[in-house]
Amino acid sequence: MFFFNSNKMFFLFILFFSTLISISSNSWFGCWIGLEINLLSFIPLISNSNNMMSSEASLKYFLIQSIASINFLFSILLKMILFKNFYFNNIIAIMINSSLLMKMGSAPFHFWFPNIVEGMSWFNNFILMSWQKITPMILLSYYFNKNFIIIIIIMNSVIGAIGGLNQTSLRKLMAFSSINNLGWMLSSIMISENLWMFYLFMYSFIISTMCFIFFMLNMYFINQLFIFNMNYMIKLFFLINFLSLGGLPPFIGFFPKWIIINFLLINKFFIVTFIFIMMSLVMLFFYIRIIYSSFMFNYMKLKWMKFFLKNKLIYFINFLSFISISSMILSTFFFL
Repeated sequence: MFFFNSNKMFFLFILFFSTLISISSNSWFGCWIGLEINLLSFIPLISNSNNMMSSEASLKYFLIQSIASINFLFSILLKMILFKNFYFNNIIAIMINSSLLMKMGSAPFHFWFPNIVEGMSWFNNFILMSWQKITPMILLSYYFNKNFIIIIIIMNSVIGAIGGLNQTSLRKLMAFSSINNLGWMLSSIMISENLWMFYLFMYSFIISTMCFIFFMLNMYFINQLFIFNMNYMIKLFFLINFLSLGGLPPFIGFFPKWIIINFLLINKFFIVTFIFIMMSLVMLFFYIRIIYSSFMFNYMKLKWMKFFLKNKLIYFINFLSFISISSMILSTFFFL
């Protein structure tokens, strides 16, 4: 496994460290350096000489992130040259925002995201969908054009929901889910950094559980769920975690969305809230379609095809699913 490889551990450490460099830097140039270190430490994590898909993914990732970094560097240099003082300029703000949005795979710069996700392992996917969002988001919160970000939020929400409808790959499905959740995160960082951190933490918890289950069961496509003669308990975990990811009330995934909707309404973002809620329904539609199929399709049990869980981590998943289903009850104490 990944964690016993000292090289990979070294790059993973640098990956975490580079994010801290970026978000604690006191100049745009320092932020750019942090982003570059981040890029160069993530590529060795993706690339695997035995796997053609991951080599392709690492090359694509490098090219896209390089373009975004060049754009970012160009924008901040232009800003330094043209404006000596901290003067707010809409065009430069949009340029800086666009390069950061491209870095995190936001719509309308999202085309690379599902392709790259398709060529990576579940652990790398988890890093790309959670940790890699931190730096661009924090930098975006320093300097953004509000109207531009609102348009981007709406695009993220719609594209994330519509794009996932015709996917058969679980990794691409998680990628579009991530694009949809990016809209929620951007709206939360417009309001408050604490709110965004809370949302990111909750979202990371849910997708870590999902990626962990998929990694254990060695699943990459939806049809594997149908022919998988696993016991109903594991299918129930799928149900709980998918519905939690969709943001259905009894589960923990609803809690951060509930709070964000609350704050959006206080700040009078009515149309954005309406679009978010409508798109959540679309997301739930394709999550429920997967769960329904895996529960109801009765394939013949293949005698020559035995599925074993990789190890005894099923109890750990059991525990995570218990947290997912029970913590909404605990979260009511949040308002005491």
